[in-house]
Amino acid sequence: MVLTNAWTENTGANLRNFNEQEALDSVNGALALRSQIETIIDKIWTEGFDGIYFIGIGGTYASSMQVEVYMRGRSRLPVYVENAAEFLTTGNKRFTNRSVVILSSVSGNTKEMVALVDRVHEIGGRVFSFIDTPGSILTNPDKQDYLVVYPKNEQLKFYMVANYLMYKNGEFNDYDRYNQEMEAHLARVLADVEIQSDSWAYNYAKACTEFQHAHPDLPRYFIGSGNQYGATYSYAMCYWEEQMWIRTKSISCQEFFHGMQEIIVHDTPVTLFMGEDEQRPLAERVAHFLPKVCGNYTIIDTKEFELAGISPEFRGSISHLVMHGVNNRVDAYMELFLRHPLSIRRYYRQFAY
Repeated sequence: MVLTNAWTENTGANLRNFNEQEALDSVNGALALRSQIETIIDKIWTEGFDGIYFIGIGGTYASSMQVEVYMRGRSRLPVYVENAAEFLTTGNKRFTNRSVVILSSVSGNTKEMVALVDRVHEIGGRVFSFIDTPGSILTNPDKQDYLVVYPKNEQLKFYMVANYLMYKNGEFNDYDRYNQEMEAHLARVLADVEIQSDSWAYNYAKACTEFQHAHPDLPRYFIGSGNQYGATYSYAMCYWEEQMWIRTKSISCQEFFHGMQEIIVHDTPVTLFMGEDEQRPLAERVAHFLPKVCGNYTIIDTKEFELAGISPEFRGSISHLVMHGVNNRVDAYMELFLRHPLSIRRYYRQFAY
């Protein structure tokens, strides 16, 4: 596989595992949470804080990394990212009874996240939770201080928090224009990404599974930087390893040249995620290197999509969502060619460990 610039025209009518109206409603429903999120952030702002901590485990940790790197170069606010299991064992001396945790959980009962909330409350900190599942443990009144219950769209919800925090801090003058564009166009844009990338994803998934069957012990490498590194980390671990049972390694573009480049040969399976935030030059450096040593690489570049209605200066803030749309289509066909539902787990939550 090599770099492709050909995203094909398609319609959403018959795509595998894709309901166009549900996709539109899901994103628009998340965007409609903005007033609720703003009200919560206003309360947190009034009460005061000495740090905002995005904390997660697995995929939610990846989303936390994405929002932290998004804010790091834009905001002077004290924003940190933590892994829940590390926080429970190591702690963080900067974390006090004036600190705020922002977290997300699909199930609402992940062991590490439940323990995290209890630990935060023992310290006296506050918890702002996005929970997908109503009636779960983490929706109980004693487990949260501020709560939003709405399924999916975790990364979008985190960015909505980040954007309003920066607006409150005088660091996002285009906040109103940004939200007008997103609320008018984002749902349609992300649905179109899935539709346009479907045929490409079919061929990519088919080639990947054929290579996997021929080389079952050879890992597939995923590379990304900026808000794409969280996508890279999560996609390799939570999707290809956990759901597809395929060996992978994820690495950031900035670290690629300090080890991984030496094990790339002519047929090493490599996929590079290229976004449009400030760390794009790091991905471009990898993109320029790969053709010199490898003939089995794929570059997925969000810049190739039109994203109608989204201003150029805002594209970087949603490039991880665009990549997620492409990967949704890949997942649909990986499931088909692997011949097992991606909802099945060998070990995860199957027994005590």
